[in-house]
Amino acid sequence: MSEPRASDHARVPGSPVRLDVGRLTALVDRVIPADEFPSASESGGVGFILSLLEERPDWTVRVAEVLDREDASEHWDWFAETVAAGYYADPGNGGNLGAASWSMVGWRPWPVGAGTAPIAPGMSPAVASPDHLAARYDAIVVGSGAGGGVAACGLTESGRRVLVVEAGAWPSTPELSRDHLRNPRSDWGLLPRSGPTDARDVRVVDEGGRRLTLRPTDGAWSNNAMTVGGGTRVYGAQAWRFAPRDFRMASTYGVPDGSALADWPISYDDLAPYYERAEWEVGVSGGDDGTWAGPRRRPLPMPPLPAGATRRRLADAASALGFSTVPVPLLINSRPHLGRAACVQCAQCVGFACPVDAKAGSQNTMLTRAFATGLVEIVLETRAAAIRTDAAGRVVGLTLVGTHEGRPWRRDVDADEIVVAAGAVESARLLLNSRSDREPNGLGNNADQVGRHLQGHVYGGAMGVFDDIVENLVGPGPSIATTDFRHGDGDVIGGGIIANEFVATPSNTYRYLVGCGFIPRAGIESKEGMRRLVRRSLRLMGPIQEVTSADSRVRVDEGVRDPWGIPVARLSGGVHPEDLRARDATSRTSAAWLRAAGATDVFAFHHPQRGPSAGQHQAGTLRMGSDPASSVVDEFGRVWGHDNLRVMDGSVHTTNGGVNPVLTIFATAMRSVEHMTGSWREPAETSSRS
Repeated sequence: MSEPRASDHARVPGSPVRLDVGRLTALVDRVIPADEFPSASESGGVGFILSLLEERPDWTVRVAEVLDREDASEHWDWFAETVAAGYYADPGNGGNLGAASWSMVGWRPWPVGAGTAPIAPGMSPAVASPDHLAARYDAIVVGSGAGGGVAACGLTESGRRVLVVEAGAWPSTPELSRDHLRNPRSDWGLLPRSGPTDARDVRVVDEGGRRLTLRPTDGAWSNNAMTVGGGTRVYGAQAWRFAPRDFRMASTYGVPDGSALADWPISYDDLAPYYERAEWEVGVSGGDDGTWAGPRRRPLPMPPLPAGATRRRLADAASALGFSTVPVPLLINSRPHLGRAACVQCAQCVGFACPVDAKAGSQNTMLTRAFATGLVEIVLETRAAAIRTDAAGRVVGLTLVGTHEGRPWRRDVDADEIVVAAGAVESARLLLNSRSDREPNGLGNNADQVGRHLQGHVYGGAMGVFDDIVENLVGPGPSIATTDFRHGDGDVIGGGIIANEFVATPSNTYRYLVGCGFIPRAGIESKEGMRRLVRRSLRLMGPIQEVTSADSRVRVDEGVRDPWGIPVARLSGGVHPEDLRARDATSRTSAAWLRAAGATDVFAFHHPQRGPSAGQHQAGTLRMGSDPASSVVDEFGRVWGHDNLRVMDGSVHTTNGGVNPVLTIFATAMRSVEHMTGSWREPAETSSRS
């Protein structure tokens, strides 16, 4: 959009409100004034705001009120942050012409001397049209993320004919590798390019006696990417194993009042061979496992990624405080591996697709192997409305729905076996919506366990500012962690790792600095603060082991339906007080670590928790156990009472560890699919040490 003239009045499509462009110009420049670098309007800020209003016409009334009342408006803070978002975001959004703000703050997306030509694998020929689906498959897999990819790979390599059902699309690598405002690690109220991309795809959240209907852009919606590869397409790729004690939390700590803490029905030793398989067959770089880790038979296939001087600074500070550090294990190639390139260490990793395909996700590892068999089809932008059973209660297939070429469609497809791997929220929703006379409350739910024990990760951490440059823009960012506080941290139940954070985009850094009180929201002091602090600030963050609650759960809401007529997920409950204590302990340790590293000012995070914990680390709603009265699946992911229905995602986690859970999703799925098929051989190229 070209920048409007100050004499114009602009009308936003879908809204009767006309906006005074002159007033808008003055106010965006109040947020970002001119100095030796351009003002907001000189960088395209007015056109940026008007283009956002075409995307979100409901915001037009907010902007009109700000034009009328300026900072007396209740929407002033939102307006100022939105203007700044455009000014510091990628130039493609229109508010940062010529990347002027990036020059101002010293930020760049690519390392000096690195090539920028992306590898953008095209859509697989295995993509099937809804009009040409077979009536029956040997197996159907719902979801194409970590667990779904493993299932598709193992089943096809065992000779089965498989259909993968993916709710999202297959956007190209360039589509997912550039936009700073529409990715799942930004919070600017815009739909992420990685999905869901339909604002009508709502959920309901019970909050403090109110029932709120939320868009996917709201944090409490608890988004994980909906695209081929699921969250692994755009995740940060931290690849930690759970520790032995993580499988025995109740035995180790007891069960706190109000908690549903339980031991897993399997141990670390049961899962260790599959952790190893995941590390080699998907590809992990890193080094030592650190304190509390279990034994390993084989080292990681790749060494840690290189890092800048900040890793040494943080290592020295940790040593001075008396705790140990390790490199962060990452599902990112530090050298060429399994036919994919090494990481070029760009500054746009978490929330983005990898432009050189060095980040290992389901879509370029497990699914690639499945496609190579010629035995798999994948249908996109399709929902599983219900799992169908026959008169005897046996699972016989799925009802699929979607929109194709502008027309809604609905079809029953049969299968001998079904694997559910849609993520903890959507997997529970599917079982709850799959009712029959035998199971009127949902498939596998006669004991009222489906949807309970929803968990994710509450995060603690801190941000510090320094006198010297500490952000060297060497991606992906996480290069050092302490694992000392995963357990044994005083009277904390569980705990978690603490690591340095991913290289942040300038627009996200602006929000962090404002939220910590290090810079004002608007004005010349804000602009000067950004210039000074974007590369003189660091964040340390860590997830904590949640102690789980039976009242933190997923239900379905019959009164609210998605565009395909399916009752939506309704989330309720919250985290346990012990989780908040563990979070605060992590924040205190993070703040002390930053001070020891030389930070001149530190802000410890105590984020308010709105509703249950879920998001990209969602887990627990179909928990694994040894008793059908208190669990939904057995140790191999079989839904109790349904031998041909399995779950292979984070929803089977009895507890979710004090680390990123994706490696455990890969590993539990590998164990389950091996049990399902009777055998699943490791590929020859990963069977020997490299």
